[in-house]
Amino acid sequence: MSSSESNPMVRTVAGTQSEMTEIILPNDTNILGNLLGGRLMHFIDLTGAMAAYRHSRTHVVTASMDHIDFIRPVRLGELVTLKSSVNRAFAHSMEVGVKVWAENTRTGSVVHVASAYLVFVAVDDQGRLQKVPQLLPETPDEIRRYADALRRRKHREAESARRKEERLATNAQEEAAAGNP
Repeated sequence: MSSSESNPMVRTVAGTQSEMTEIILPNDTNILGNLLGGRLMHFIDLTGAMAAYRHSRTHVVTASMDHIDFIRPVRLGELVTLKSSVNRAFAHSMEVGVKVWAENTRTGSVVHVASAYLVFVAVDDQGRLQKVPQLLPETPDEIRRYADALRRRKHREAESARRKEERLATNAQEEAAAGNP
């Protein structure tokens, strides 16, 4: 098998989909018996990374978790299921969407409890950027998420530029105040 066959330049969303299920134990909860937000974010990061690995077939690092909605608490003893897939691939990065459900183990009731968007960057063993395959959305939902990911990327880039300008202005003011024109 040639390397182009084992690492195609275009992959489908279906090929990136990942799923993880965990039972919520006492060590995962706060004093109210609810899953800790940071623990859920850890699960989200892991599940998102699985999708990014499946797409890029190289090491990935989390660049951002720029949006997360905690919709309802996850209780001690519930099962939490996370599903992820790549929404869009860029030159070296991928936006991944993760959706989270909680299942009451006694009743079988399943509810949506959280959603998040993460950006992962593909790197080699030395941490150098790696190109990632293009993503081919096939279903109407995948096509919508593909388009939405570009809109979110533009928003992230604009916000990053705004913060950089703010930092530069603050640094200039601090230097001027310290007498270092």
